[in-house]
Amino acid sequence: MTRLSMILLAATLAVPLDDASRALAADVQAGKATAAGCAGCHGEDGVSHIALTPSLAGQPDDFTQWQLVYFRGGSRKNEVMEPIAKALDNQEIRNLGAYYASLPPPKPQPASASDLLAQTGGKLAVQRSCKCCDGDDYVGVGPAPRVAGQREDVLLKALRDFKSGVRVGSGVASMADVTYELGDDAMQALAHYMAAQP
Repeated sequence: MTRLSMILLAATLAVPLDDASRALAADVQAGKATAAGCAGCHGEDGVSHIALTPSLAGQPDDFTQWQLVYFRGGSRKNEVMEPIAKALDNQEIRNLGAYYASLPPPKPQPASASDLLAQTGGKLAVQRSCKCCDGDDYVGVGPAPRVAGQREDVLLKALRDFKSGVRVGSGVASMADVTYELGDDAMQALAHYMAAQP
């Protein structure tokens, strides 16, 4: 095979791959349009003002996508989210993940230096190695969520659900390990600390 033949063959093979990758690429604007139906609960800008409803703004793309897939498949339970997720196709899920990841995260009220509950939570975050999955600033990495600045009630419910086994983490049982030895006071402190992180 001549060098020119190899270049032409490579170029011919690359075109379908490029078309395929464009077909699978997320469309942030389409995600924004789909998210209009989510705004009633999760907020116009992805920042929730409703109890026990998470803010989605600034969540890692992969995290949002996986949670929607879990809801759609029934492995994550929520009577509101399951039917919504079941109505979404894969492309809509990709688009929503990209859209929410593109938004600025919530701006929390920082904890004061004298906030003992936040201090306790900060120590627990180090002891429980939260940075290993959620990132150095707790902003989420891949399928791990952004917990910094999330609603405190949402974080506390998630910790309680992981501890009780109602909710499982993706891939590994890391959250079950994190919460296994924590009492409710400790979970409250951890949620309080994370909610105040920028």
